[in-house]
Amino acid sequence: MEAVKIGLQVLLVMGGLFLTLLILLHKGKGGGLSDMFGGGMSTSLGGSSVAERNLDRITVAVALIWFACVVALGLLDRFAA
Repeated sequence: MEAVKIGLQVLLVMGGLFLTLLILLHKGKGGGLSDMFGGGMSTSLGGSSVAERNLDRITVAVALIWFACVVALGLLDRFAA
């Protein structure tokens, strides 16, 4: 059982780092902090490109995996003997 817990913890940390990277790769929509750092300079179609849609899908999938790891670790801690 300890190996599963360690595996989930490693997956949680790696998923969190990858999720942070994916979020930073998104283009700014304007009006927020992205404009402050130069994100408002570029003209974009607002996420209508195929690459942006795929990035959205990958981000959601990684976020769901990260959330599942959090729940699984919580259940292991709660019901561990």
